[in-house]
This record gives sequence, C-alpha cells and structure tokens, in this order.
Amino acid sequence: MKSVICPYCGFGCRLYVDPDTLRVFPDKHSPVNRGKVCPKGLRATGFIMHPDRLKRPLKAVNNKFTPISWSQAIEEIAHKLLEIRELYGADAVAFMASSKCSNEENYLLQKIARLFGTNNIDNCARLCHESSVHALKMTLGMGIQTNPYEDLERFNVILIWGYNPAETHPVIMQYILNAKRRGAKIILVDVRETTSSQWADYFLKIKPGTDIVLANAFAHVIIRDELYDEEFVEKMTKGFNEVKMAVKKYTPKYAEKIIGVSSKLIEKAAREFALAGSGAIMWGMGVTQKVSGVDNVLALINLALLMGYIGEKGGLYPMRGQNNVQGAAYMGALSEYLPGYIELTNMEFRQRLAKLWDVRGIPTERGLYLTEFFDGVESGEIKALYIMGENPAVSDANFKKVRNALKKLELLVVQDIFPTKTAKYAHYILPAAAFCEKDGSYMNSERRIQWSHKVCEPPGEAKPDWEILTMLGKALGLPGFDYKSVEEITAEYFKLFPELEERDVEELKESIEGIIIPKKRLYTWSFTTPDGKAHFRAVEQISPWETPDEEYPLILVTMRVISHYNTSEMTLRSPYLVKLMSEPMAEINEKDAQKLGIKNGDMIIIETRRGKLKMKAKISNVKEGVVAVPFHFKVNEITSDALNKAGTPEFKFSACRIYKT
Repeated sequence: MKSVICPYCGFGCRLYVDPDTLRVFPDKHSPVNRGKVCPKGLRATGFIMHPDRLKRPLKAVNNKFTPISWSQAIEEIAHKLLEIRELYGADAVAFMASSKCSNEENYLLQKIARLFGTNNIDNCARLCHESSVHALKMTLGMGIQTNPYEDLERFNVILIWGYNPAETHPVIMQYILNAKRRGAKIILVDVRETTSSQWADYFLKIKPGTDIVLANAFAHVIIRDELYDEEFVEKMTKGFNEVKMAVKKYTPKYAEKIIGVSSKLIEKAAREFALAGSGAIMWGMGVTQKVSGVDNVLALINLALLMGYIGEKGGLYPMRGQNNVQGAAYMGALSEYLPGYIELTNMEFRQRLAKLWDVRGIPTERGLYLTEFFDGVESGEIKALYIMGENPAVSDANFKKVRNALKKLELLVVQDIFPTKTAKYAHYILPAAAFCEKDGSYMNSERRIQWSHKVCEPPGEAKPDWEILTMLGKALGLPGFDYKSVEEITAEYFKLFPELEERDVEELKESIEGIIIPKKRLYTWSFTTPDGKAHFRAVEQISPWETPDEEYPLILVTMRVISHYNTSEMTLRSPYLVKLMSEPMAEINEKDAQKLGIKNGDMIIIETRRGKLKMKAKISNVKEGVVAVPFHFKVNEITSDALNKAGTPEFKFSACRIYKT
C-alpha cells in the first residue's frame, strides 16, 4: 500500500492506494482526515485507467492532432517561445500554473516564467480565494488561513459564511460537529439552504450580494452593546474608530430591509457570536467571487478583530477548493508575489532567490492576473500561453471570450492528463502523469505540507509534470534545470523558507504529520504587519456589477456539489461519481417556479446577457429570486466576468431570466 494525498479538495486527506487494484482506503492515522473520506476521495483513482488519458505528445497539424516525439515537442515549443520573446519581449508570454499539480511542479513553472523574464505566472487561486489573500495581507500581514483544523473543535462559536462544508470539504464536518457536540454554536449565512445549514443553530438566508450589510450589522450590534474585546482592540489593533463610524447606519432594522433576514435573528446571531468567548469564521467562494469580494472578507475580519477571535481565541478559515491551490500560491505561482507571498519588490528576498537560482535578477513589475490573460491576447499583448493542468475554457467566467482568445494565440501549449476543452485549441498537447503516478508534496488549506507517493506508472509516454518542465527549462537555456529527482526540487524550495531550511526531505516523506508553515497557529502574540498590529478596514456595501431588472429579473449564482470537482474532467470519467450525479440541475425557489409554470424536472433555459443554457429544474429552498447552478459543467459560459480588486470574477451574481423550453 502507498500513501497519497487526495487529488480533489483543499482539505488534504491522506489515503492509501493498493498498487495492484488501485483501491482506495482512508488513512486512520492521518491528523487531517482521521480515517474518514468523502465519496470523491473513496473513488480518487476512478479516472486513472480511463481510455481518454493522454499518452503521447501531440501537435496540431492541419486541424488534426498528430503524435510526435518528446524531443521534437520540447524543441519546437522552446524555439517558438524564444522566437516570441525575441520579437515581442518576455511579457508576450504567459504561464498558467495548476492547483492540481504538486508544490515542486508549481515552483518549477514560476521559476521558468521568471527566469524567462516575465511575472506573467498565475494560477486558479485568482478565481477563488485571491480576494481572501489580499484582505488578510492588508489587515493581518499574511494572506493565509490562521489556524489548523483541530482548533475548530475547541472554539465556542463557528460562523460559516457563503460556504457549504458538508459538500465542499465533507470530512471537515467531523470537526464542526465535534465542536457542536461540545456545545459550540453554529451560525451559517448563505443564499440557499444546504446540507450544512441543517446543522446550524442560526441560519441567515440572505439575498445575494448583501454580505457587507449583514457583517456590518453584526459589527453594529457588537459595538452598540459594548460586547467587543476592548483590551484587544486598544492594544492590538488600529482603525477601530473608522469602523465604529462606518457601521452606525447598519442597524439590524436597516439590514433587514436589504438582506431579507429579520432584525431579531440578526440581533440574536450577532450576540451569540460576540458572547461565545472564542470563535472561528469560515468562508468560501460565496464571499470571494463577487466584485465586493475583497471588502466582503475585510468585513468578516473586522468581526474577528472586534472580539479578539484570533490566535488562541479564534481563527480565520478561507477554505481552499482544490487539492494544491494553497501550495501553488505559496510556491510563487501568482503574478504579484514571489514564493511565500513575498512582494516582488522585497529586495532581501529577491537577493535570496537570485542567489539560489544563480542569476543576477528577476523581473520586478507585476505580471498579468490569470483573468487578465485573455484580454491581453485580444489586445495583442500576449502571444503565447503555456497551461499546466488547468482548463480555463470551462473554469473562467464568460468563457466564450476565453475560447475566442485561445484561437488567436500564436502558441498554446496544454500540459494535462486528459484532452480538456482547453486542449482543443492547443498547438501542442503534452501528456502528464496523474497524482498517483508521481511523487511530490502538496500543501492543504491549513498550510500543512504532505508527501504523496507514486503508486503506479503513467500510461504510454506520459511524464510527471516536473520532468516535462525540467526538459523545457533546459531547452530554453535557463540555469539550474539539471534535476534528476523530484526530491532535488523539494530540497531547493525548502531553502527559500526559514521554517524549512533545516528540515530534511526524507523526514517529510516519512512523516504522518507533515510540516505546517510558517507555524501551526498564527498571531498568538503579534501580527506580521509593519507596525505589528492588526488593521481594521471600514467597508461600505458595494453593489453587484449587474442588478436584476425587468428583462433579467433573477440572480444566477454558482455552487459546488459533493460528487463533482472543478471542471469535472476527472469526476465525469469516474463511473461511480457519475452515478451520483450525471447531469447538473438548476435549483430554483418554489414561488419562482409557480410564477413561471415550472415543475421539478422540467427542462428550462437560463439566459444572461452573455448567452443561454438548457438545464433541468430542481425546486429547492434557495432564496426567492435566485437560480443556483453547479459550476462544474457549462454554466461559466454565461457568468459575469466583472472583476474585483484582486482580479476575481463575479461568478456569484449574474442577472438572468429562466423559462421552460
């Protein structure tokens, strides 16, 4: 039996896989999943033997993909990249890293980008929690989850906002329910009733786009009734008075009119949160994927700072969606940060990096966000795109625009395990190894680095992503790409972080616990801001980019479901998971359905200003006026691509209309 890290959500479950049968068993000794596993994890290897697996490098010739050798593929790709750099400059090339690939592989791709001469390196963290990263860095100093999962069990209140843990990270429910059994109160805020809301002591079903109104109403009650931690606020924070003034108008009565939740429930929930003595705030993409996303997170952080729910007394949990989205970002696969979320202009770290890479310097200007890549293609700024393990032709908002841009590239390289929708537009397709066909490390949402072991061989000529990138780095003439093993890459990135400098790679490989960096529990004594204090940020309600009107009277939001993952390339090729949900359904409110003459199972059209989709209707308990659709399929063809301050699209609010076919 070989131990691996589950390839699905960012919770980081450790599994055992039988090399002969590929059967999966949960690791009973894992400090993360503690012997539990969700339906996706239980069938984690279900897609491995699928006949669609890519087995040989392919080149597009006369609108057909023709097999070629690895040497030819790498030589031609490198030649074209160098030619484009010569003609247009290094910033004419962009690289898309992968939240499904290992730390080592993401580290290598951002190294290639920066040594090539550009900071146009990004990953799908931009589409989910980059709003959280920006808000957390602004207020606390680091853009990461503050506490380990285990702390959830000892806090007295858990505020869950825009997040459905029972389907998004099912195994974390054991922590939440353990806390509830001990007496902790669960407060849940969402636009629809979910599996998770069944466990809530307080459930606030709000109108989409009104998060700041409710958060500020909570703050209003806490400040008005003098329930905040005065000593913590005075000694450990700055900006309290600005927040105090900003939330004055957000009375529960005022909030009730906007969010559609009774003022009495707002009062009760706010007081429960404040009087608990310790607490966690957990949130997901229902908070971040809005034009107000950064400010939404700031409003939640304000609540934690009012109560001193930080360090030992509480924690902030931006729950990551993909298995290594935290690792990809931490390894530097972000256009505005170097590894460790270090600013591009940090001279001390830049010198450390240049010395490690044996180069004189690296670019200092922020690269394009992933969500800016395709506008860059349209404008002629981007000529080539190298994509490792991502599928923007499905995952990005308003993906028609993305697909049109992909057609205009002089060079598109797609490195993946399946012929994705994005790969259809590629000039070269490179076959990669799946998670259990290679060794490497991964970082989960709580910043725990764990080793995943190779179980079986990849099909045909497919190679681990790190081997492909090593070949590419050499072909591009970049220094330091003589890696003979993945462990050499691990040892190299260990040298970047003080917490890992003295650690041994073999120790990580043998460890059940893994390694949490920079430390297990942040902000127990001070903050990593320049002045050592946490900074309140007063925020006001920000309206969605689109608003419902007579033509488009409803609000389209996207959601996760337990049986599918990301763009479904893996789960739709796993027979067991397909049985759980073979096709998406649009959830609509019973009153909306009655008005439109729609019954359960009817085929409907969902239409926004960007297009229309056909889908079956499911009558559910979503907020009246809301249409909720799983994002794992085609819905992003019609979602809004308006961006917030962090470059994240407003997936969670698109004006729409629906009607029967």
